[in-house]
Amino acid sequence: MESTTVKEQVKEKYGSAARSVAQSGSVQACCDSGLRCCDPITTNLYSTDQTGVIPENAVLASLGCGNPTALIDLRPGEIVLDLGSGGGIDVLLSAQRVGPTGKAYGLDMTDDMLALARENQKQAEVTNVEFLKGEIENIPLPGSSVDVVISNCVINLSADKDRVLREAFRVLKPGGRFAVSDVVVRGSVPEAVRKSMLLWVGCIAGALEESDYLAKLRAAGFEDVSVEPTRVYNVEDARQFLTEAGVDVDAIAPQVNEKFFSAFVRANKSKAACCQAGC
Repeated sequence: MESTTVKEQVKEKYGSAARSVAQSGSVQACCDSGLRCCDPITTNLYSTDQTGVIPENAVLASLGCGNPTALIDLRPGEIVLDLGSGGGIDVLLSAQRVGPTGKAYGLDMTDDMLALARENQKQAEVTNVEFLKGEIENIPLPGSSVDVVISNCVINLSADKDRVLREAFRVLKPGGRFAVSDVVVRGSVPEAVRKSMLLWVGCIAGALEESDYLAKLRAAGFEDVSVEPTRVYNVEDARQFLTEAGVDVDAIAPQVNEKFFSAFVRANKSKAACCQAGC
C-alpha cells in the first residue's frame, strides 16, 4: 500500500473518531467508526489519578496501545514532543509533569483531532502546551529542540518508519530520550495472518518485527535501544473481529498467540551527538 493511501486512511479513521467523541461524547462511537481496537488494546491504560485531572473527551479519544507518560521519567523544565497526539491525553499529562517551566508539543496531521485536542487544552486550562499540524515523517520543529519524544501506537501507522525515526533523532537534543508505546511483532507470522491480525490490533497497523524495530532505531543513530512488552495479545482477544472478517481463528491460533504485543520502546541520543554549531 502506498504511503499516500495509508495517510488518507489514517486521517479518515482518526478524524471520524475525533468527530464522534466531540459530537456524542461516547467511546463506543470510536469503535463504531471502524476503529475496532478499543478493547482490550486501548482500555485500562491510564490510572484514575491520571484520567481524573484531564477532560473526559481527551480520555475517550485516546486510541493508543500504551501509556508512555507512565513509563518515562519526565522532569520539570523539559520539552516533550508527542508524535501523533490525537485528542491530547499524553500531551496534557506530560505538561503537568514538566511544569510551567517546561513545555509539551503535540503533533498531528488530522484537523478534527487537532480541534478536539485544543478544546481539551482549553478546558484543562493548561498553558504550557502547543498543538502543531504536521506529519511525523516531517516534524515542524528545529533540530536539537526537545528533550523527550513520546508516541502512543502511531509510528506503526507510518509507511516510512525509517524517516520517522530519523526525524525523532534530529529534533532530540544531545542526551535526549525516545520513549514510545507501539505495536510490535515477535517472530515470523505468515503474511495473510499478519494482515488480519494487524487490522484488529492497529486498525491500519504496520507493526514491525522486534529485531527490525531495534535495527531501525540504531540505523537512525540511537543508542541503548530496547523493547519491553507491556500487553501481550492472545488470539482469543481478537476472535470476534477475526471471525467477522472470515478468518478461521482456530486454524491460525498457533501462528498468532502471544506474537503481537504492545511494547514500550526506549532509545537515547548520545550526549556527544551534535548536529548544529554551538549545541
